[in-house]
Amino acid sequence: MSLRILTLLCLFTGSAAFLGGLPPAGWARASRTTTSLRSLRPFMVATPPEKIIDTKPMTPPAQTTGAITPCSVTEDECLDGKLYCRPSAAKKIRPEGGRDASEIIHDVFSKVVARDPDQPEYHQAVWEVLESLEPVIAANPHYADNSILERLVEPERTLSFRVPWTDDNGVVQVNRGYRVQFSSSIGPYKGGLRFHPSVNLSILKFLGFEQVFKNSLTGLPLGGGKGGADFDPKGKSDKEVMRFCQSFMAELHRHIGADVDVPAGDIGVGGREIGYLYGMYKKLRNEFTGVLTGKDMQYGGSLIRPEATGYGLVYFAREMLATRGKTLQGARVALSGSGNVAQYACEKVLDLGGVPVTMSDSSGWIYDEEGISRDKLAYIRDLKNHHRGRLATYAEDHPGVVYTPTPRGEDAATVWSVAVDVALPCATQNELTGEDAAALVAGGVVAVAEGANMPCTPEAVSTLQRAGVLFAPAKASNAGGVGTSGLEMSQNSLRMSWTREKVDGYLEAIMVNIHTTTARYAQAYGREGDYVFGANVAAFFKVADAMEAQGIV
Repeated sequence: MSLRILTLLCLFTGSAAFLGGLPPAGWARASRTTTSLRSLRPFMVATPPEKIIDTKPMTPPAQTTGAITPCSVTEDECLDGKLYCRPSAAKKIRPEGGRDASEIIHDVFSKVVARDPDQPEYHQAVWEVLESLEPVIAANPHYADNSILERLVEPERTLSFRVPWTDDNGVVQVNRGYRVQFSSSIGPYKGGLRFHPSVNLSILKFLGFEQVFKNSLTGLPLGGGKGGADFDPKGKSDKEVMRFCQSFMAELHRHIGADVDVPAGDIGVGGREIGYLYGMYKKLRNEFTGVLTGKDMQYGGSLIRPEATGYGLVYFAREMLATRGKTLQGARVALSGSGNVAQYACEKVLDLGGVPVTMSDSSGWIYDEEGISRDKLAYIRDLKNHHRGRLATYAEDHPGVVYTPTPRGEDAATVWSVAVDVALPCATQNELTGEDAAALVAGGVVAVAEGANMPCTPEAVSTLQRAGVLFAPAKASNAGGVGTSGLEMSQNSLRMSWTREKVDGYLEAIMVNIHTTTARYAQAYGREGDYVFGANVAAFFKVADAMEAQGIV
C-alpha cells in the first residue's frame, strides 16, 4: 500500500479533536488551592486532583527506535490524525505511578522560572493561568501530547532594539524598544505599546501573555502581543515625543502590518503618540492602512475606542452583580487611576446610576464622599488630559474632598480603605495587595473588577475569593478596549465608519458574551462564580485547538 493511501486513511480515521471545549456533564471537580506566588517553588508538587481520566497503562505503537514511522490506520496508533505517528506523550507520562496533570503543570512552570529567573511579573501571569488548567489537561491529555503548554508560554518572537532621539537641547538620548509577538494562532498579533520607565521584558511578556487570552475571549480573530519602551513622555515637549515616536517606528515598521501585527496605545501612549507613530509608518511604508488602532477619527479611528476599556469594565461588573440580584443603581464605587480607563469607567458608572467616590494618580488619591458628579468628572478630564495636572488641585477647588498624598514611587493603595460596594482598580499592575483586599472585604465590598492589567496581587485575589466577593480578572473585564480595536480594524478594512450607537452596541454585546462564556465554563467544571478559572479555561480551549490544528510551528 502506498504512502499516499496510508496518509489518507490516517486522516480519515484520526480521532476527533475536542472542539466543543466544555466537558460532559458529570465530570468530577478537580481540587485546587489558590497559592501565593511567593510560596511557589519550581519543583513543588501539589496535592493530586481527583482523577477524571482513565489512567490505565497504554501500550505505545510499535516503531523502530529513534525513527518516525508512517501512520497506521488504527485510531489508537494515530491519535492526532497527522501524517506520522510518535508514541503519545500521554502514554509516556501517564503509566501507573507516573506523572499526573498537576505534575505536568508544575514541570512547565518550573521550566519557565528556570529559563527566565529574573521575570517575576511574567511568572505571576503564567502561574495564574497554569493553575487553572490542571483539570483541563487531566481531561484532555492530547494537549500535553502536543506540548501545547510549553509552546504557549514561549513567545513566537521577541524583538529588542535601540531608540536614539534628540531632545530639545540637542543632546542625543537612547532608549530601548521592544515588541513581544506572543501568539498568532487565532489572528494577527494585537496588543498595546507602553512608554514608561518601568518597561522591561518581564512586564511586556506578562502583558503579551495576558493579551493572548484576553483577545481569545472577545470572540474576534486576534492574536496576542505587546510592546513599548523605557521612555517617559512625562515632562517631554511635543517635539521630543514626536522625535522619539518617529525613531521608535523607524525600527518597528519592519515587523508590523494590518495583517501581521496591529499595535495600539497603553500607558504613556495616547492619541498624540499614536498620531506620531502612524505618520512615520505611513511615510516609511508609503501606504495608508489600519496598522494601528486608537487613531483619531480624522484618519481611520473608531467612535467609542477611547471609552471602550472603561465602558466594557463597567458592563462586565454590571453582569456580575446581576448574578446576585444587584445593580449599580446607588452603589458606591471606588476607582483607582485617573487616566483613560478610570475616566470612562467613572462616566459609565454614572450612566448606570452608581456613585463614584475615589480616583488616584501617582501623587495621591481623592475621596469625594458626595460622589464625583458629571461636572466634577469634566473637571478631572480637563485637569489630566489638557493641563497634565495632579488631583491635589481637584481637592483644592472642591470643598469637602479629602486628598491623601502618596510617597513617590508607591502605589495609591489606600484608595481601598474606603467602604464601597464595588471596586474598580484601573491604575497599574499589583496595585491592590492582600491587605487592601482585606480592607475592602471589611468595608462590605460585593464585587471587584480589574480595569488595569493584573492590578490585584495573588494574595488579593485569594482574599477576595475566599470572602465570596465577585472577582473579575483583567483578561475578561478589561477586554473591551481590544474588542473595540478589533471593530476599528474591521471598519478600516471596510473603508467606512460606524455610528457611536452601533459600536457601543457591539462593545456591550462582546462584554456580555465574555461574561456568559466565562461563567459557563466555570460552572461546567464545578467552579461556579470563579471568573478567573472560567476566563482562563474558555480562552485556552480556543487558542489550544487552533495551535493543534496548525501543527507544530
